[in-house]
Amino acid sequence: MTASTREPSRVLVTGGAGFIGSAYTRMLAADGIAVTVLDKLTYAGNPANLEGVAHTFVHGDVCDPVLLSQVVPGHDAVVNFAAESHVDRSIEGAAEFVRTNVLGVQALMQACLDAGIPRVVQVSTDEVYGSIDSGSWNEFAPLRPRSPYAASKAGGDMIARSYAITHGLPVSITRCGNNYGPRQYPEKVIPLFVTNLLQGRKVPLYGDGGNVRDWVHVDDHCAGIRLVARMGEPGEVYHIAGTAELSNVRLTERILAACGAGWDMVEHVEDRKGHDRRYSLDDARLRAMGYAPRVGFDQGLAETVRWYAENPDWWKALL
Repeated sequence: MTASTREPSRVLVTGGAGFIGSAYTRMLAADGIAVTVLDKLTYAGNPANLEGVAHTFVHGDVCDPVLLSQVVPGHDAVVNFAAESHVDRSIEGAAEFVRTNVLGVQALMQACLDAGIPRVVQVSTDEVYGSIDSGSWNEFAPLRPRSPYAASKAGGDMIARSYAITHGLPVSITRCGNNYGPRQYPEKVIPLFVTNLLQGRKVPLYGDGGNVRDWVHVDDHCAGIRLVARMGEPGEVYHIAGTAELSNVRLTERILAACGAGWDMVEHVEDRKGHDRRYSLDDARLRAMGYAPRVGFDQGLAETVRWYAENPDWWKALL
């Protein structure tokens, strides 16, 4: 099976009611692309994320092969965002992460193979590589996950790649840094800090705050995925990097400034288990295909803070 290089016209987005999946759905729908969203609507899947967006919605589980056999056929691309994605939750209990992030990928890849889908993208994370002291990972770096979440995503990636190698399924894999932007569930660090500060509550800073992450705006991430959905090679991995590599201390400074708060609003808390020190991606491969992030971090953070300040009904309903 050979992958097409044209823009897909009918796309199935699994996990499309979540933070990144809904942003991707909005991007495609804005350009007149027909989108079907499949979402189980767990705590992180929110129908409000898709209000006003043209799409067909299917409520269901990516692990359900019977449902997938009914939903997948007829699309010319499938993009898989469906995942359990919070590291802290995976430390507390890993079973659901393995179910969704590994078994769900296998069920979806099989359904895509059976339906002859001409383009598939498995959306993954930089966390599969573990931690890097200096430099940046390229797409050929070994996978050394250090949390149950990261291990489950690595397992799903390997399942996806195996379908490309063994069966010829035209599936590409994307891996990105830490996402941020409007509509992100407030368990993640930026919306957690912002919503805490908007309520006059302190923000919890893990350990010494020296952990470093690469921050990519959700719209830039989605643009990178869209490029891979059009031009990616089967079985290949593509990195989507952002515009700011920041320690958690520097990130906290930026959030405090954006919210008009001071360091008296920071509470130092015990570090979590297995907290990776640093992530960093080399995205030269995707840039050679035309990718370039467009949202500078300070601009994107200011717009994100403004969105949460102007939409308290959205996030207060989740608390």
